[in-house]
Amino acid sequence: MSDDQQPVVHEFGNRTFFVADVDPLDVDGVRTLAVGTVLWAVAFLMLVPFSGRLRDDGHLWWMWTCVAGFGLGLVGWDYCRRRRRTRQEAESEAQRG
Repeated sequence: MSDDQQPVVHEFGNRTFFVADVDPLDVDGVRTLAVGTVLWAVAFLMLVPFSGRLRDDGHLWWMWTCVAGFGLGLVGWDYCRRRRRTRQEAESEAQRG
């Protein structure tokens, strides 16, 4: 008997969908939040040389959007790190008994 598992098949109307059993890439979101936060910071740094032109054109809010994205990203990153740590501590206590 083969140990090879076949994907789950869902049929909706005349369409057939195959769902493979694949582990998610980033379960706790820490890496995703870190990358997103860094990208907001990079976007802000790229806009700094153009701040005068942005101000003249009425688009200075672009820079503030980057600052807000960076700040909220830091908050989200801290939240996800705490959640991951709490979950790991709970799993280690459950394994100990």
